[in-house]
Amino acid sequence: MTSEFERVYKDKYPVNIDKLLETTCKNSGSDLHLAVGIPPMARIKGKLVPLEFPVLSVKAVEELVMAVVQPEYKRYFEENLELDLSYSLPGIARFRGNIMKQRGTLAAVFRIVPFDVPDINILGLPPAVKDLCFLSRGLVLVTGPTGSGKSTTLAAMVDLINSERRVNIVTIEDPIEFLHKHKNSVVKQREVGLDTRSFANALKHVLRHDPDVILVGEMRDVESIAIALTAAETGHLVFSTLHTQTAPHTINRIVDVFQDYKRDQVRQQLANTLRGVISQQLIPTADGKGRVVAVEFMKDTPAIRNMIREGKEHQLYSAIQTNRNMGMQTMDQALANLYAKGKIKKEVALEYCIDRVEIERIMQRVESNSSYFWNN
Repeated sequence: MTSEFERVYKDKYPVNIDKLLETTCKNSGSDLHLAVGIPPMARIKGKLVPLEFPVLSVKAVEELVMAVVQPEYKRYFEENLELDLSYSLPGIARFRGNIMKQRGTLAAVFRIVPFDVPDINILGLPPAVKDLCFLSRGLVLVTGPTGSGKSTTLAAMVDLINSERRVNIVTIEDPIEFLHKHKNSVVKQREVGLDTRSFANALKHVLRHDPDVILVGEMRDVESIAIALTAAETGHLVFSTLHTQTAPHTINRIVDVFQDYKRDQVRQQLANTLRGVISQQLIPTADGKGRVVAVEFMKDTPAIRNMIREGKEHQLYSAIQTNRNMGMQTMDQALANLYAKGKIKKEVALEYCIDRVEIERIMQRVESNSSYFWNN
């Protein structure tokens, strides 16, 4: 005889989607996963944990998921078999959702987005990152795997600009996550699918809105990357994201998207426009109660611009390592710093590092010189 928790509901599911999202928030989860044959799962402290609700049937998942899909989007999902969306629970949180088909059934994930934009000073970023918010032009990239906090970092940077500068900010997002109020700046947020057809289409027309700062939620294809580079080249400050692990990988990823005959031109554009790359990971804390961000930071210098222009990305990591006095740090330096401060365990630092030999060397140096890093 199966328990209430194990039984697959074939009739109406006992709770609605709002209750599942609220429960995820109350358990300090970051994501809610829905799929047939398992109970609702929440990602808590980086790990998937089943919530105390019954196993989901085909009908249950469909009813739960479709309850948050607006009528105009249902046809889009039927045609494309996947859909990005946003949803809000007043007084609780906003959510970024994605629905897809798997093995002929629906599956969905909802990422929790707090109502309040985080203060950049509490995120654990290198202090020099804030300087990028006061540039008049150029390209700034925030990179990392899914769920590494890229959107949070970008939102905090936009909020700093919004608070401290008098400029026109236009964002293009899929979907809109953090909601920005007008402060000293004007902020216009456009959602792909609702306010514009695509990132590329929005970027083509964004310059007509007299922007000073442009945020592109993700540079997804050749066209959107090319337009973002051109916008940065023509006197705008452009922020965007990529799913890459390190600054050198980011340069390679952008260049490799283009055909061979265009790559030299793209390298030249990157050398001229790239102002900074922030690569981050969320790492389990030493006490097991949460996660802390580890950040690699590269900013433009004459030497780094030359390396990009000449296709010497393999030398970038060394350049970052040797320019700590300019606020830069590699991912391995960031992990060693967190370990030295007792925020993460040594075995965790080794698990998330880029170069095991290099991080062990840094750790030995840190243990003999506690002032090796700045405090952040």
